[in-house]
Amino acid sequence: MTSTPSDDSNLQATAGNPETSQAALLQQLRRKQGTWVAWGQACQSLQKAGLSPQKIFEETGFEPVQQNQITVAAQVYASMSAAGASEQAQAHFQQRGSDLLYELRILSQSDRAQAAELIVQNGLEIDQVKEVAKALREFSYSEQPPEGFSKHPGDAVAYHYWRLARQQRDLPVRSRLIAQGLRFAHSASARQQIEKLLLDFTVVKDKPAPKLPVYRLETETELPRLIPVAGEWPLSIADFKAVPLALTEEPFGLVKFSGTGAWVAVPGWQVILQAEDPVGILVQSKYLPAAPTQSLSETLLVVIDRAQRDWRSDSYFAVEQGDRLDLQWSEQEPDIQLLGRVILVIRPKRILDEGYTRELWQIDE
Repeated sequence: MTSTPSDDSNLQATAGNPETSQAALLQQLRRKQGTWVAWGQACQSLQKAGLSPQKIFEETGFEPVQQNQITVAAQVYASMSAAGASEQAQAHFQQRGSDLLYELRILSQSDRAQAAELIVQNGLEIDQVKEVAKALREFSYSEQPPEGFSKHPGDAVAYHYWRLARQQRDLPVRSRLIAQGLRFAHSASARQQIEKLLLDFTVVKDKPAPKLPVYRLETETELPRLIPVAGEWPLSIADFKAVPLALTEEPFGLVKFSGTGAWVAVPGWQVILQAEDPVGILVQSKYLPAAPTQSLSETLLVVIDRAQRDWRSDSYFAVEQGDRLDLQWSEQEPDIQLLGRVILVIRPKRILDEGYTRELWQIDE
């Protein structure tokens, strides 16, 4: 995405009047004034002020998915600049490349700056940027770099292609991966490690990632309902009326309250009963590693036991990735703090005819 050159001095929000500030930001987006970084910051400010992505779209023409991209990319741009990215990289991305920076959201602040430098130096496209981001993230899990490779980001990416090349029997594909590794290798020792693959055709397969423990709710009895408790009898009228109305939200019967949280009812399966500190997270299936094969994305409930922090090779774990939570699997024990183990992924009950279940005459007497 590119921007239209203009005088940014008139684009600052008016500090005294929030409504004037919102109007100025909406006008900025409507006219596409300033850089895409300014657009992302404007979208973020408007959403914090209470405007929904749909409302911003109606006022400016920026679709919700576009708002999300430039908002996240603008945050990445700010963090990479703070981490010391070169003026060349900052100037390059200030004018273009929001889609590329969006892919770096999974990296830490320092890794974002290094990845941005690699992108600019090598003129990378979106597919290559995704590979670079994945390589740097995986490389960051190890406290010490693998034998022959340094901590330089170029060597990190080279190591990624070295691993992929070792797993390939197809010689043309193997050769392309070796060429990619040599392209990014920074140290002489890393180049030597990759060049060895030109003579050594041994195929070394990595351990496959485990499958997520996915279970779909199937019957009505597996869909319990949460009911708020007013207290113990005898109960005053005031205490009785103080109980908030519990409205459930699909697809898992989520119940929100006035605080900063919500409840969700989960069947009392053994894996749930044995959990010491379970926490549920709603996730779109397309964002999960090793997501279940399906034609459409659906909302899943990922249950993480925060008490289980000892590494196991057959499980996914919640880890800190920059300022975000991430779910990762590692073949060997990683040198990062584990925040909890994924003990269950619940798929919602598939109801073919929701109206059918709401008809009173269908209820058994």
